[in-house]
Amino acid sequence: MAHWLVKSEPDAFSWDEQVAHGVEPWTGVRNHQAKRNMMTMKCGDLAFFYHSNIGKEIVGVVEIVREAYPDPTAESGGWICVDVRAVGPMPHPVTLAAIKADPALADLALVRQSRLSVVPVSDAHWAHLCRMGGWAAA
Repeated sequence: MAHWLVKSEPDAFSWDEQVAHGVEPWTGVRNHQAKRNMMTMKCGDLAFFYHSNIGKEIVGVVEIVREAYPDPTAESGGWICVDVRAVGPMPHPVTLAAIKADPALADLALVRQSRLSVVPVSDAHWAHLCRMGGWAAA
C-alpha cells in the first residue's frame, strides 16, 4: 500500500464535505506531476486530506476506492481523477508550521514541492505524521 497527501482549499471542497459525500471523485487536478502521481494510486492506498490556503493542516485520512479514470470536469487535456472515501478525521490536525518545524519531515514532498496538490508520502513520513496527529491506524 502506498501513502499520499491530497490538498484541497476548504472554501472550494472541505473535509466536512468529503465526510458528508462519503465517496467523492478527486477532480480538478491540472498539473502533470500531480496527474502522474494519481495515475499510480491503487485501491486501498491511503492519503492525508490537507486543507491548503486556509488552515494549512492535515485534517483527515481518505482511502483510494477507484483508480484513475477521465476527469469529468476537464474539457480537454487527458486529465484524470480518482475516487476517495473518507476514513476518519485526524484527531489532532497537523499544521504546516508543525511539519516545517520538524527536522524529520524536511524532505517531505509537501515541504519540498509546496505547490503540488497530490504528493507521495513515504512509509516513514506517514507513520511520523500519524503519530503527530494521534491517528492510531499508522
